[in-house]
Amino acid sequence: MNYTIIDVPDMNDSISRIVLSGKQYQLRFTWNDTGGYWTFGLLDSLGAPLLIGVKVVPQFPLNLFSGSEELPLGIFAALTEQDHVGRQDFVSGKAQFVYIPA
Repeated sequence: MNYTIIDVPDMNDSISRIVLSGKQYQLRFTWNDTGGYWTFGLLDSLGAPLLIGVKVVPQFPLNLFSGSEELPLGIFAALTEQDHVGRQDFVSGKAQFVYIPA
């Protein structure tokens, strides 16, 4: 399977730039300390939101129910053997955030 591993910064809230399927986007990762989970958002290159506050759950296509022509053709997912993605799991390597092109 061909996929891109996306680094999740060791920060409670971050925005980073990435090129997916030949187009530039911004990714936002936020740790919700109260709920104990990660969310991610996808913005276009100028910062206009395309997806906001999607809860990161393991082994599930996170943008499955988000249909928009502006989204890259593929899916985002958190790959892990665990049933929950904790605060340090992306940094420690216990989980990977990936983009799988169509």
